[in-house]
Amino acid sequence: MTESSAPRSRAEKLLPPQVQEELRQAFAVLPHDIPLLLFTGPAQAPEEIETARDLAAAFQLVTDKIKFREHSLDSPEAAKWGVTTAPVFVFAPERYSIRYLGVPLGEEGRTLVETLILIGLGQSRLKPQTLKVLEKIDSPRQVMVFVSPTCPYCPQQAVNAVKAAIARPGLISVDIVDTGFNADLADRYAAYSVPQTFADDILIAKGAQPEELFAASLEQMEEAAYFIPEQDAPRVETDLVIVGGGPAGLTAAIYAARSGLKAVIIERDQLGGQVATTPVVENYPGLARIGGKNLVDIMAAHALEYVDIFLREEVREIRTGDPIEITTSLRTFTARAVLLATGAVHRKLDAPGEERFAGRGVSYCSTCDGPLFKGKKVAVAGGGNSAVTEALHLRHLGVDVTLIHRRDALRAQEHLVHDLEQAGIPVLWNTEIREIRGHEKMEELVLHDKQAGRTETRPFDGLFVSIGYQPQTGLARELGLEITGDGYIRHDELHRTSLPGVYSAGDVEGGYKQIVTAAGAGAAAAMTIFEDLTHPYWKDRQA
Repeated sequence: MTESSAPRSRAEKLLPPQVQEELRQAFAVLPHDIPLLLFTGPAQAPEEIETARDLAAAFQLVTDKIKFREHSLDSPEAAKWGVTTAPVFVFAPERYSIRYLGVPLGEEGRTLVETLILIGLGQSRLKPQTLKVLEKIDSPRQVMVFVSPTCPYCPQQAVNAVKAAIARPGLISVDIVDTGFNADLADRYAAYSVPQTFADDILIAKGAQPEELFAASLEQMEEAAYFIPEQDAPRVETDLVIVGGGPAGLTAAIYAARSGLKAVIIERDQLGGQVATTPVVENYPGLARIGGKNLVDIMAAHALEYVDIFLREEVREIRTGDPIEITTSLRTFTARAVLLATGAVHRKLDAPGEERFAGRGVSYCSTCDGPLFKGKKVAVAGGGNSAVTEALHLRHLGVDVTLIHRRDALRAQEHLVHDLEQAGIPVLWNTEIREIRGHEKMEELVLHDKQAGRTETRPFDGLFVSIGYQPQTGLARELGLEITGDGYIRHDELHRTSLPGVYSAGDVEGGYKQIVTAAGAGAAAAMTIFEDLTHPYWKDRQA
């Protein structure tokens, strides 16, 4: 263990006099000392060690708050703090888990300065909304941010990670990895562009992000395309409340706002509805092939430019009147009109064992659960576009797939049927699933061949159910809206329901159940609502 002994002249060259004075003033007001540890090893070039020492000494010239120590890789301190490579800077390890793997020069000097100041403050300086997102994290996160000294965007992402580690000490740990000093580590993670951010070895971001998106990505463990701030207002006044954040609701919001209406979206689950769990979308105009989640992210980011979205908030009651009052699990909204774009959910088989083994072999989303079945044998139940798409996606993931269909012909589009045949995915025709069996998890299916009149048991590790959707008409029924014989909201060609001021759009209306038709319905409904609020048709009827 040694104190920094770099000659003063070399240290001063790293920080020009004007910069020294600015830093001197910034560090003077910091309330806490800043322990800074440098770990060096025998494999390092001597000039690397000297540069690292000079850098530490340069900052010691402007403040006595920095408590610098140097240790070797074979020291007890290296073992204590889990340091196995060099050079590595470790910041205030008794309080935080923040390390810089390399020497922060060039653009990364900004990362070093901000990290030192934040530790001296003992505060993350994150926005309240960002802190709310980080507070949702309830399990440890090991964050790695790959950077380079020539990247002007890297400090933003690196400091995001540092702030998160300061905000949630003991839960979030951060390694900032200089790719120049750690080429082998960059190769292992295929981090060939910077900045790239991993959490628990999962890629959660490419490029620099605003702090809110970084926090959302860290909380969700995937790259977040948008950030929805939490709202504290107990009461919200607006022109239009849109219930449902799928393609219909998101499109309606954009069109309503652009018409001059103040609109909000309330979504009790995730944005995008069924689209968010669709592996691949190949029929949306202008986008030949795109992941369903990516398409939803694009739509949601667009809608957020115009309206507020209230996510994970459930509508409990809608009371008609002037204004209409909508009560949710968190607040009350008043509006001049309501659009029900509540969509549809996966229809279930209602076979014995389905509920018992849900999440333990039985699934309704290959995007979510497919990777868990790589190398295993699963069945997909259904014969439409969704079922065939699910089967193809699972095969692509390396899953042994069999399609089970209760009829003798598929209802899927011709090109999907062709892809199914090309992939060599077997189909059990005229077959019903009578029971799902297993012990701790699903192990087999009881299948009935309707044509042969024979029942047999076959081993399967999983079952993906894709047999259609159930319209979400609970709110519509509570309002007393007219419902069709098929269970959908009855509406006219302008998306007006049987109750003035209440409209519908998307899958909850029935029809083709396509993304493009749902989006079109949302746009049409929004334009109808604008016209009706300008010239209420129901008042003309009353007159």
